[in-house]
Amino acid sequence: MDRTVEGSDLEVAFEREGTGAPIVFAHGAALDSRSWGPQFAGLRDDFTVVAWDEPGVRASAPVPAGFALADFADALADVVRAVGLGPAHLAGLSWGGTVILETYRRHPDVVATLVLIDSYAGWSGSLPAAEVRARVEGVQAQLAAPAEEFDPTLPGLFGSEPTAEVVALMEAMARDVRPETLALELGIMAGTDLSGLLPHITVPTLLIWGELDARSPLWVADQFADGIEDSELVVIPGAGHMSPLEQPELVNAAIRDFCRRNATTSGR
Repeated sequence: MDRTVEGSDLEVAFEREGTGAPIVFAHGAALDSRSWGPQFAGLRDDFTVVAWDEPGVRASAPVPAGFALADFADALADVVRAVGLGPAHLAGLSWGGTVILETYRRHPDVVATLVLIDSYAGWSGSLPAAEVRARVEGVQAQLAAPAEEFDPTLPGLFGSEPTAEVVALMEAMARDVRPETLALELGIMAGTDLSGLLPHITVPTLLIWGELDARSPLWVADQFADGIEDSELVVIPGAGHMSPLEQPELVNAAIRDFCRRNATTSGR
């Protein structure tokens, strides 16, 4: 990670490859920029591909006390501006989708389009209250368990048995998880409801969902499709919650087609 954004005493690291209009990727909780490796490999020929380690993750600085969803969104907007190619296609997986929604709400000037992948409008904005409570309890139990018991392939993350390469990547990212950051992310998710924002989104929006996603089921995708006017839904067959890793060719093809059809003048 040889690029950083420094502001408000917080250093944020990101990777950048390729040329063309920028696509900025926001990873999910317990992940980092490495989770977007297949997107770098598959899209850098046509786009400037950017992926951050969000604040509190891997190469980025720890988050200060009181850090909130708005602060993550402000930091992501700073990354887009640091890339310097104008408004970007913002793509987010799971928790990362919640972050890009908040970025759009606070900084619409940096957003050309939205690509929401197996995501949420916050847990409270997408899931029943009982499910939110169950997830909070699960997170608390996970964080209380010994580090060696952390399972990077939780049920529902994959539609089928992941490859050895993907398992190794998930394990490598799990080893670098900072428990305090994970607790912060998932606490924010539990208390966030951005469902009211959806009818006010006016940029082109692509929804990419794993057919077998048990974490954010297809009915959550339907909520997004109903809430965001003229949004497009692409269902990835056989994939679970980690569709960009599980079926990268299909996910990349959907992103490429969508971003080409909604091209910006930046980076050209």
